[in-house]
Amino acid sequence: MKDTISQPELIIEAGRTEGQYWKDLWHYRELFYFLAWRDILVRYKQTSIGIAWALIRPFLTMLVFTVVFGRLAKLPSQGVPYPILVFSAMLPWQFFSNSLSECSTSLITNSNLISKVYFPRLVLPTSAVVVSFIDFMISGIILLALMAWYNFVPSWRILSLPLFISIAFAASMGAGLWFASLNVQYRDFRYIVPFIVQFGLYISPVGFSSSLVPEQWRFIYSLNPMVGVIDGFRWAILGGDSNLNIPGFILSLILVFSLLLSGIWYFRKMERKFADVI
Repeated sequence: MKDTISQPELIIEAGRTEGQYWKDLWHYRELFYFLAWRDILVRYKQTSIGIAWALIRPFLTMLVFTVVFGRLAKLPSQGVPYPILVFSAMLPWQFFSNSLSECSTSLITNSNLISKVYFPRLVLPTSAVVVSFIDFMISGIILLALMAWYNFVPSWRILSLPLFISIAFAASMGAGLWFASLNVQYRDFRYIVPFIVQFGLYISPVGFSSSLVPEQWRFIYSLNPMVGVIDGFRWAILGGDSNLNIPGFILSLILVFSLLLSGIWYFRKMERKFADVI
């Protein structure tokens, strides 16, 4: 009598993949972990100081801004040491800019994987954002060191920081999904993204406080979604004289989540074409 081995049931159904897409994201979680860990290893492979680059880059940028805006221009620092003012904004900005750069190329660099096997393509830009978030966590060590150096103790507002981190994550994910999708169709975006990152650094309140912007322009200035994110970080970290412009913050918040929802929608719309176009 032959042994019978039960085979798993294979169901082929029109639209089944679309219907189970979000379940598939959980099903492919091991691929997500693998891609994230691979990107971390590749980023710092064959470097003499390795992951310390995640500390050096924002630290040097903070020094430049402190010298230019704090020492030479002598801009006000809201009653806190200028390096802490700058770095409290540098954290979310570095997270956003790194996420945008990595997300925009995540599909192109994994083109062989996309064209050969099926998996939810959303895994690729999401893993890129998570890798940038790890750099964000590492860079937070510098902020802790600055607080210890200047004997700066944050107020109760620091408890709200996870909320603003979530908003920064949403902004990074939304913008990343848009540029990842557009970069597949139009390779010009590989040149546009570095320009946006560089230009955005100077129009965002990283080296200075957004309170320096005239009141009548504050609401329009908040059309930059990162203004609300950075102001939120400073409000949570600095406390004291740091104020949150509520109308501008609400506008930035609406723009961030509109960017996230529209980014998911556009990515899902273009996803079925990626394998053919890439």
